[in-house]
Amino acid sequence: MYFSARAVLCGVFCLASLTAEARDRLLIVGSSTVFPFATAVAEAVGSNGVKFPIVESTGSGAGFNLFCKGVGEHTPDITNASRRMKPSELDTCLANGVTPVEVEIGYDGIVLANSRNGPKFTLTVEQIFEALAEKLPKDGQLVDNGNLAWSDIDAGLPNEEIEVLGPPPTSGTRDAFEELVMEEGCKTVKDLEKDGCTRIRRDGSFVEAGENDDLIVGALEANPVTVGIFGYSFLMQNRDKIQSVGVNGVEPTFEKIASGEYPVSRPLFFYIKKEHVGLIPGMEEYVAAFTSEEAWGDDGYLASKGLIPLSAEKRRQEAADAMALPALQL
Repeated sequence: MYFSARAVLCGVFCLASLTAEARDRLLIVGSSTVFPFATAVAEAVGSNGVKFPIVESTGSGAGFNLFCKGVGEHTPDITNASRRMKPSELDTCLANGVTPVEVEIGYDGIVLANSRNGPKFTLTVEQIFEALAEKLPKDGQLVDNGNLAWSDIDAGLPNEEIEVLGPPPTSGTRDAFEELVMEEGCKTVKDLEKDGCTRIRRDGSFVEAGENDDLIVGALEANPVTVGIFGYSFLMQNRDKIQSVGVNGVEPTFEKIASGEYPVSRPLFFYIKKEHVGLIPGMEEYVAAFTSEEAWGDDGYLASKGLIPLSAEKRRQEAADAMALPALQL
């Protein structure tokens, strides 16, 4: 990896501009899944004398795009992510003079859920794939997915139209869902190339619902047979309105996600822009607050919001790294 002269000069002048006209508060973007945890920490530090950080839910992919654009007051200081930064995104960051510092914060389950007024059922990973895949084999050929009702897949499933509301391609939840569900379910399909495994149908059975998970919850209440895809924390926050759809016979609970028994779980992260540390007020306080036992510990306030904690040893290591600010290497 090398830096162009333009990138180096941009880094120098952007940093100078930041020093002269720094924002008076932290700007955080990224994952909608991490958003409620980041918001809780922002409220905690804002109640302790630091100006309340701005936290925006943009999705992991869009967050990385904003974060990696460069250094300066118009770029975010931290981005949240429900997947790890990709090598191509790291290359973009480095080319633009940005040094990301990775902090793993805990785990989350990707859940499927429907209204409490709808039918209660469970699905296998293979059945989810058969419901959402763009193409399926039939008589030795790949054809458009013809499953219109859940009962078309298995007579024991509800005789209700397949309608699934899920995240857009910019979302880390979408990336993780494709990897943990679509690619796994595809392993039973002999005639489908791997790059076709994650192609989700576009005939109306799957609807991209944007990055606002609260809107998905509202839509599920309006149509009890519709299924939504989002992070476990949103299930926790809306248990009075929605119910989980089990996966492989396992319900998404705090304990089963933490133990790995629930099959659709993933790590969560935030990334610090090293060049902004010491220049944007509140960065050190925010990182220290997030990595405190009061926040992300086994009995911390983030666990009550649905964050599955790291082990105590892993938390100590991540907290130490967050203070030392080592550059991310993939």
